[in-house]
Parts: sequence; C-alpha cells; structure tokens
Amino acid sequence: MPITETQVLDALRNVVDPDLHRDIVTLGFVKDLVIEDSNVSFKVQLTTPACPVKEILEAECYERVGAIAGVGKVTIEMTSQVRQRETKQDDLIPNVKHCIAIASGKGGVGKSTCAVNLAIALAQTGAKVGLMDADVYGPSIPLMMGAQDEKPYTRGSKILPIQRYGIHMMSLGFLLEEGQAVLWRGPMVAGTVRQLLADVEWGDLDYLLVDLPPGTGDAPMSLAQLAPLTGVVIVTTPHHVAANIAGKSVQLFRRLNAPIMGVIENMAGFVCPNCNTVTQIFSGTTGEALSETLQVPYLGSVPLDPSVSDASDKGIPSIVARPERPQADAFKEIAGKLARQASIAGFTRKDLIKPTDPAERPKFAPAE
Repeated sequence: MPITETQVLDALRNVVDPDLHRDIVTLGFVKDLVIEDSNVSFKVQLTTPACPVKEILEAECYERVGAIAGVGKVTIEMTSQVRQRETKQDDLIPNVKHCIAIASGKGGVGKSTCAVNLAIALAQTGAKVGLMDADVYGPSIPLMMGAQDEKPYTRGSKILPIQRYGIHMMSLGFLLEEGQAVLWRGPMVAGTVRQLLADVEWGDLDYLLVDLPPGTGDAPMSLAQLAPLTGVVIVTTPHHVAANIAGKSVQLFRRLNAPIMGVIENMAGFVCPNCNTVTQIFSGTTGEALSETLQVPYLGSVPLDPSVSDASDKGIPSIVARPERPQADAFKEIAGKLARQASIAGFTRKDLIKPTDPAERPKFAPAE
C-alpha cells in the first residue's frame, strides 16, 4: 500500500515545538514534502538558524516518519527563515526583522562585551546580524572589534556600515576624531540615536543588536521610543548594587512598553584553566535570582575569564580569539536562547498562532 502525504503529516503532527506549544505542521514548518515509493523527503523550516532545539526536533522527525509502515529512507533538510515583523509607515529600520537592545543598570558589567560576542555567536549560526553602538558618550564597539581606525563610506544619503567578523556595525566612534569628547544634552543624543537607525544602510538583517549606554538616560529612552524593539536584554553581575540598578532599568523599559527578553549574568564563577574548579569571586545577587525577582527569563551566565578582557583590548572578540574557553560556549548558548525568545516574540506579535484559550498564547520562555 503506497505511503500518503496525509500519513506523513499526521506523524509529524506529533512533533511539537517546545516554545510555541504547537506541532510543526500547524506552525507551517514542514516544506517541500516528496514521497517516492518508500522514500520520504521534506524540509523543516525553523524560525532562526540559532535554534537551540534543532537537533531534538530533527531526531523526533526521523523517529516519527520512520515509524510509518512501509517507509524506507527518510531525508530531512533542516532550514531556517527568521520571520519578518510587522512594519509601520514610519519604521526607521523596515528591513530589520528583530531589533534587540543590550542594556544594564550600571557601567562596568560587561554589557558591550556581551553585545559583541552575542552578535558574533548569532552570525556564526548563519544569521544576518548588525551591531549598533548607541553609547554616545563612551562608544567602545570600534575598539573591541579592532576597527577603531576605520571610517565609513556613504552611498547616496546613507552611511555604509563597517564590517568585521560577518557583522554589520555602526558607532558614533567611527565618526569622531580620536580623543574627541561628546558634550551633548538630551535632544542631541536622541537625534544621534535616530540617525544611527535611519541614516545607516543596515540592509536585510535577521537581528540588530543595540549596545546601549548604562543607566536610564536619554539614549535608552530614545531607542525604546524610536525603534521597533523586539525586546531588551539586561546584563548584570553577581553584585547587590548591580542587581538593584538593573531592576530600575527593567522598570524604565516596562514603562516604555519594551518587553524584557531576559537577564544575562556576566563575570560569574572563575573557571581555573588548570583544574577546571569553579570559584565564585563575587557573592552578591546572582543573575538567576534577579531574573526570578523580575519574573523574566534567565538567559545564562558568562564565567569570569581574563581572556575575555584581554581579547577585547586587542580588538579580537573573545569568542573568536579563544573559542575553546568556557566563555565561548556560554556566549553561544545564550545566543541560542536569545534567538529563541525573539522567535516567540515574533509569533506572538504577528498572531500566527491563535489558540482558543488566551492563557495558551506563547510567552517568553521561563527560566531554566
């Protein structure tokens, strides 16, 4: 008896996306199904190339389809396409699918370091990534990316981003003379943030990560009001002061209706390079505890590693300079969770899933 398309799709309806809580057939993930005698082939198109459960879904697809009576060879191609968000007429970045702000309550917590390494981790999965340095008073992205001597070109009325490590990036640091200080008040800061969004030829991007200055000043408020934010990531360290001020940043963004995508704990335990023993250097509020208090996802922690700051000072992001170190694995894992939260947010906003029970609508994933 020949194998039918209905049999295959019914089998795949048992494969459920763990974040969206719907099967991959209903979600429209199954593409190009072909049945030739006993052989079955199809594509599974996920919502991000950085999907952290890709291998799990693939294995379950093989298992479900392979269990159909009469099926011989099963061929599955795992692909991805980041969904385009809804755009408005006055959208400053209409070709950017997800704009994600990287913020912190206070300086010195490694926010820019996280922004740089997460951008590269996403790009390494095949995503198209941009990095915007919105820290008007202390732009550090050019130095950390080894591009401090670069000057951008223009094409027509648009500024062309500088490219490094597969990342399209722009910073006020590229436009200032060396050593030049910025002495601007609120309206000028807001205008600069707008220009970095609208006057740069970002192109078609899956993710635009925006490195914000610390605190709750003009730049964070301007970005939240000007950009169509998918959400905000809060970076903190295991200190009571850092956690306390990070909480105030969360309150600001919530007042501006910017979703909080999660908390990253930077400079967590120190991993001894000789014996791999983990030592907790700081004893304050952990990122996980802060995420529980704020009721937002916990995206993970990055260990305290001297190679991170050393690499940044040399203009080579640590995920590139020391890919074998635990910090690189941490950034990759966090990037996957960040992409996961962006996918959930994309489905929610576009109302692609319409469950009958409002309580079943997809939400940001809980802390793990």
